[in-house]
Amino acid sequence: MPYRPPLIAHEYFVADPPELPVRSRGEGGLSALTAAELVAADEAGVVLKGTTSAEETLVACVGVAGEGVIRVRLGEDADARTRSARATTMVTPGAFAGARVEAGDGTVVIDAGPLRAEITLSPWHLRFTDASGATLLEQDRGHVDISGRLRTLPFGRSTAGGGVAGYHESFAAPADEAFTGFGESFTPLDKRGQRPVMWNFDAFGAESQRAYKNVPFYISSRGYGVLVDSGMPVEFDVCQSTHSCVQIVVPDDLIDYYVIAGPTPPQILDRFDRLTCRPQLPPKWAFGTWISSGFFVDTQERVMNRARTIRERGIPCDVLHLDTYWQTDGHWSDLRWDPANFPDPAGMLAELAEMGFKVCLWMNPYISHRSPAFAEAAADGYFLKRPDGEVYVADSWHGSYPECGIVDFTNPEAAEWFRGLLRPLLAQGVQVFKTDFAEGVPHDAVAANGMTGTELHNVYTLLFNDLVSEVTREATGHGMVWARSSFLGGQRHAAQWSGDTYTSYPAMGSTLRGGLAHGLSGIPFWSHDAGGFTGRPTDDLYVRWTQFGALSPLLRLHGTTSREPWEFPEVEAEAVAALRLRYRLMPYIYTAAVEAARTGAPMMRALCVDHPDDPVAWQADLEYLLGRDLLVAPMTSPDGVRKVYLPAGEWVDHWTGETLAGGRYVTVSAPLARIPLFVRRGALIPVLADPGQTVGDGPFGEITLVGYGTETGTAVISDVDGDTTVTVDDGGIRVDGPARITGVERAGAA
Repeated sequence: MPYRPPLIAHEYFVADPPELPVRSRGEGGLSALTAAELVAADEAGVVLKGTTSAEETLVACVGVAGEGVIRVRLGEDADARTRSARATTMVTPGAFAGARVEAGDGTVVIDAGPLRAEITLSPWHLRFTDASGATLLEQDRGHVDISGRLRTLPFGRSTAGGGVAGYHESFAAPADEAFTGFGESFTPLDKRGQRPVMWNFDAFGAESQRAYKNVPFYISSRGYGVLVDSGMPVEFDVCQSTHSCVQIVVPDDLIDYYVIAGPTPPQILDRFDRLTCRPQLPPKWAFGTWISSGFFVDTQERVMNRARTIRERGIPCDVLHLDTYWQTDGHWSDLRWDPANFPDPAGMLAELAEMGFKVCLWMNPYISHRSPAFAEAAADGYFLKRPDGEVYVADSWHGSYPECGIVDFTNPEAAEWFRGLLRPLLAQGVQVFKTDFAEGVPHDAVAANGMTGTELHNVYTLLFNDLVSEVTREATGHGMVWARSSFLGGQRHAAQWSGDTYTSYPAMGSTLRGGLAHGLSGIPFWSHDAGGFTGRPTDDLYVRWTQFGALSPLLRLHGTTSREPWEFPEVEAEAVAALRLRYRLMPYIYTAAVEAARTGAPMMRALCVDHPDDPVAWQADLEYLLGRDLLVAPMTSPDGVRKVYLPAGEWVDHWTGETLAGGRYVTVSAPLARIPLFVRRGALIPVLADPGQTVGDGPFGEITLVGYGTETGTAVISDVDGDTTVTVDDGGIRVDGPARITGVERAGAA
């Protein structure tokens, strides 16, 4: 009897990835690079003519792409490029003045300073070492079973059905090696034993390996990173099929990857940014609270009442987000105000600005076939097409709302038309757009530039967010978006949020894991729907998730039902207290943000960022450091008790002032009003002496330094008017910079 799946609802996606071609039984169609000969060399790299086990001739290029970075390519010719390059450039290799190439008798050594590649030409083998010669990473030599068959994919390619199915590479993985990254993956932080596929999904939550935001990049606990430059659905078999091997399958015209030296995660991320881009720092006001309309019909009157209630109740808030219903129901996303519910949007926006609010509008790149904009755009060829040339009208809303056309951003005229829909909204006073969806390009679609849907699918989100960011910058001076989907290089779009999470404690935990993985994939400015998205949270979950949000890089209260604090009257005080704590900590939070933009290190730091030599730090994925000194352990269960791992050193309980030794787990019992929060002993934390209801755009007011276990030391405070270094010692307080420092307090019992 054939296997049948369980009788439960299996979600489909209009843009599921295509299946990879399957080779015939045995090893027919499998080729491995077996030997190579030197064709050309310069001071930065070599070009090699390779011979494969299938008697093919391929070209391998190995060279320096920056200090501590080595690039490896294998394809049919030296000029092969990834198919996604027709739409956008994701990686730009650099140079290193100290690069050196040594060709010996059957060997080549390529020196990139902190990283070296050692090549044996026959039989072929590639090993990467640090400057001392210690092995960081090497190609797997091929697992052969008793039958003589390969059990791992070699450095080479596979053909099926008369064409190339993909290129592949395999790396040996010591038994104690941990791997993290791959984008916003909601599974455990150490991806060993998992098989992430780089394909952007409408993930229907945050509790599976499906991800809205994929990044073909990972960091190893052995002190290196690997970046694959391809927009195709790359598969990483992270010690799943074979526990001692990482196998990479790239269904592209070549395999093009970079090995990046560390040894620490921040050093790896710094070099990763040099290849891709530095993170875009959001405007200062964006670090305040965002409060959403929720996912139900909204009106101008409701928006103004919401704004007045927020100010009357003293709730800290900088941004009001208007979700789908600022537009006419069923016309999403034609980017036009519902004239019945919003008769005077310009007047509303002006009044909100006077009250200190910025306004964010929801939008996406899908145009409902019922929208007045659809016929015009379809007639002008602005949508993706089916193979037969008809407009691809897709079930982007999974049957819950009308089918849509997908704007084709590879068509310059379509892109300019879409900009024209956004400019009037920005001219009215809208400050930022929530760029929702963009994971829905079907694999069989066809773009104006000739790309297939498979080739365009992942990089489509980059085109979408690039456009919205650029037109926003024209009008406002900043290029911020609030994006759900992303891909390699997406840190140029500040910021991103975790998508449509379920309202439960386990979902909050998996959301946290996604944020940590995404931070280790080069994305420091990340958020989530505080309270969860789908359904109404219980009172205690609402508070616990708001506390987590208040100590995240960015904070938004949003869901299918209201997340307004007064809608939870029994716990409003506890939720608002968490927001006020965030605003008091704003000098510390903003300083951490500036550092992240400069260096690429995440704001929300998995423990391995600062403690890479601690094996537990690569596994502890329900806690994090916010900046360098605050250790946050959100309460991810309703009983109010959890274990917290304290890394090496001493840690001060923020609430009690108790000093605890690190390098161990402690059991924490936290009442509803308190999130488990610890501070590195010896830290000077800058806080606002009198936090207001908005962060705003200007410099901070008076700042107080709070010393945890100390009253001396040095602190750096970043602000829109520059950095300030404050030194506190027996001689008093010395301030070098524009910040206004009122004094130093010693932390004690709350």
